[in-house]
Order: sequence, then structure tokens, then C-alpha cells
Amino acid sequence: MTEFVCKVADPAGRVFSHVEAAQSVSEARQKLTDRGLYVYSVEPRGGVLGRTIGGAQGRVLKSSDFLIFNQQFNTLIRAGLPILKGLDLLAERAASPSLQPLLRAVRDRVRDGASLSEALDQQGLFPKVYVTSILAGEKSGNLSGVLEYYIAYQKLSTSAKKKLIATLIYPTILVTVATLIVTYLVTYVVPQFSKLYSDMNVQLPGVTRLLLSFTVTYRFDVLLAVALLIAGIVGVFAWSRTNQGGTAIDRIILKLPLIGETWIKFQVAQFCRTLSTLLEGGTPLVAESCALVRDGQSLHAALRNTGIMPAMGIEMIEVGEASGALSPMLASVAEFYEDETNQRIGTLIAVVEPAILVFMAFVIAFILISLYLPIFSFSVGAGPG
Repeated sequence: MTEFVCKVADPAGRVFSHVEAAQSVSEARQKLTDRGLYVYSVEPRGGVLGRTIGGAQGRVLKSSDFLIFNQQFNTLIRAGLPILKGLDLLAERAASPSLQPLLRAVRDRVRDGASLSEALDQQGLFPKVYVTSILAGEKSGNLSGVLEYYIAYQKLSTSAKKKLIATLIYPTILVTVATLIVTYLVTYVVPQFSKLYSDMNVQLPGVTRLLLSFTVTYRFDVLLAVALLIAGIVGVFAWSRTNQGGTAIDRIILKLPLIGETWIKFQVAQFCRTLSTLLEGGTPLVAESCALVRDGQSLHAALRNTGIMPAMGIEMIEVGEASGALSPMLASVAEFYEDETNQRIGTLIAVVEPAILVFMAFVIAFILISLYLPIFSFSVGAGPG
């Protein structure tokens, strides 16, 4: 017999890992289900290492390709095709060639006896929300309905990201162009003027000497400082990808004026949208929520205890729980905070854009005035008199 590492939840909602001996993945899953356990994943011992070494390593799952796959797969499922047959077709005829090897790996795992959710999870590339939704669809026998909910969730999430990117395009272009102009002035124009003034051997104004000190005399020191700053930013970004660093960075962001509140509402919208999708798909709330909910508290009370959830969102969730329409209410909360976040971002960008223009105009004006001020002084000094 083979030993399998299983992630399961009991009827009380406690999630834990368990080692089960069985002949196959399907047999281990069946044993756990017969005991009344809710099965998340079943892997042979050493499966995590094998998954890291092979399979999806180095691949990137594009959101557009993933959306098209789900739409095609859902169409096949609704047409009555078995899951394995649908995977066979998509593994050979997927719209994205880069997705085909991944689908072949999923198909092979399903053919070996793994469930679809387990095969997807073992690739280490599919979103956890998606895998959990598929698992709920398998348990409820409503896989097509779950896929429809997830496709709607994907479209909304993708649309929100596209809006955010579109909003940031102009400020990004503005900063890039201004940076190129300043870089050209500092690296080429200023040294030429510095050489000219050095040959003339004249007394320069204070602002000109300050500019030449930073851009010529101490150029390498300034470049070193900039390089260290960039390295520090990269290091902080890498640290933020860890659990400890991510938590610390999030706490800092939450304390920032305006940005912190906007960030909270954006995250609340994402949380509510994701939870609504899971509930619509049939995933039990108790298996996906915090310990307070598992201990018997209502969702709105547990969220209130965090001290982060906005009061309006908590009140709406409380109404949803009382009326038995939690999932639609969560979707409404997500929509409300998505709209508010978009408005805040739009307002912030409307303020940031002219601020960037004014700042860069000031920098460029300072450079040009500092360079030409000695020439103006010469002209005045050489006048009649």
C-alpha cells in the first residue's frame, strides 16, 4: 500500500492533514469520504517535491488563456461530455499552445484516478479559489454551475485589473518621459556646460556650482546612492513576498493616509467577491473561514472583531446572514467597494498627475536656469557701461 498525505476538514470545520494508506488516490479519497470528512487534496508522500521539480515549474498561467479554457471546458461539460473526454479534447486543441502541456498533465492525473480538483491542485499553478470551487462542484454534482460562477468572477476581476492598469498608464508614461529628459540633461548637457565653464575659468553662481557638484564632481557617489536605493527597493519587494514581510508591509500600508483606507476597501472587495463565488459554488462557509466562525460566531461578528472591515460592509453582511442571502449580499458588498475604490483611485490619479507635472517642470527648470544663469551674467557684465 501507498501512503497519501491528505488535507481534510471534519464536520465541525476543522481543517487538518492526515496520512492515509491505500492502493490508489481514489481509494484514499473514498475512505476519507466514507468517514464523513471533507477532502481538499490527496497526494502521495513526496508529491510536493515531485510537483516542484516537474510539471508546472517555470510556467505562467495567463488570465486570458485561463478564462478561455474555462469557457470551453464549461461548454463541453454542459454538452454532457465526461470530464476526462473534455480534458482530452482541450489538451490537444486548447486555444493557447502554452496551456496544452499543463492540461495534459491534469488529464493524466485524472486518468490515473485523481479527482479533477486534486489534479489541478497538484500542478501548483491554478488559483486556490479555482481549485476549491471545482472541489465544491464535484461534491455537489454541479460542476457546470460552479464553472459559470467562477467565469463570472474571472471576468469581473479581469475587468477591475484592466481599469486599474488603464488608469495608471498616463502617469507611468509621464514619469518615464520626464525621467528620460532629466537623464539626458544630466548625463550629456550638464557635462558639456561644465567643460565650457571650466575652460572659461569664471566664478559661477551658487545654484550652478550645486548642480555641477551633484552631476559632475560627485556623479559616481550619486549613482551609487541611487543604485543602493534601487537595491533596497528590490530587497523590500522580495521580502514582501514572504509571509512575515508581506504582513509587515501590509500593516505599514494600512497606516498610510488615504492610501491605507483605499487599500482596505480594495481588499474587502476582493475578499467578498471571492467568498461569494465559493458560497455560490457550494463550498461550506465553515470550511473556508476563520477560527471564530468555526467556533460558532456569525461571519459579521468575526469580521468586526478583526477591527479592519469597514462598518458599512459588516452591516451589509449581517443583513445578508439574517435574510439567508449571504452570497448575493457579499457580491453587493464587493461591487460597492469596487466602485468606491475606482472612484478613489481616479481622484488620487487626478491629483497625482498635475503634481508630477509640476515637480518635473521644477526639476527641469532648475537644471536649465542653473546652466544658463552664468551666460546671462556674462551678458549683463559685458553690456555698455
